[in-house]
Amino acid sequence: MEHGYVRSEVGDDFVAQLTLNRPDQLNSMNTPMALELKAALEYLDGDPKVRVIILKGAGRAFCAGIDVKEASGKSATEYRAWIGRMEAPLAIMGGMSKPVIAQVHGVAAANGAGLVAAADLAIASDSARLGLTAINVGLNCIGPVVPVARSVGRKRALELLLYGELISAQRAWEMGLVNRVVPAADLESEARSWARLLARKSPLAVQISKKAFYTAADMEYRKQFEYMNEVFARLCTTEDAAEGIAAFLEKREPVWKGC
Repeated sequence: MEHGYVRSEVGDDFVAQLTLNRPDQLNSMNTPMALELKAALEYLDGDPKVRVIILKGAGRAFCAGIDVKEASGKSATEYRAWIGRMEAPLAIMGGMSKPVIAQVHGVAAANGAGLVAAADLAIASDSARLGLTAINVGLNCIGPVVPVARSVGRKRALELLLYGELISAQRAWEMGLVNRVVPAADLESEARSWARLLARKSPLAVQISKKAFYTAADMEYRKQFEYMNEVFARLCTTEDAAEGIAAFLEKREPVWKGC
């Protein structure tokens, strides 16, 4: 599947690669890109040949945020609808069944940093820089800070939101905004290898685990245990759970059925 601003490739390893494709604009997000990205994520989430999605950027950057050329001349109602379209890809990732891995290089700024935080996992080049930079042009990243705050906590999120600084990949790792930092030359291969490793797990277990994690996050503490225990009990009754245990005991690779 390929559109003007988004490229999608599905490999025979159950890994899909989704590429933001406005390299001359550092993959800054305009309305067509936002709509295409949301549609592509939803399409891949329903594709049975896909178990893991890598989200990356073409050219020199991951995503430099929202294209400010669109940020003028609107009423408050129009701005509300516009920013809703820009942030829709961030909002849907946690609700998707397939895990999304952000592969970050160059700059991930403003909405780009939001994409990184909203993705389930993130791997970054050691030369990447990330930040909520809109405050520097008199705006704010009040949408992207929602997933950022869930990754790094309140005080660090506020610091990123209010100061608008780009931080190093190492600092982003220390904060919890990314999972791994690798040499720039190894980013592509390391991201693919990491995605393949996840794609070899039981897709049913991965998808149930992801849904349960996000659902429980908004529950009261004790109810989280009750809910998670119920999820675990139901997972134990699946054919994939029986196959996984049998394969472990028989010292062989499991054959997942997805049920």
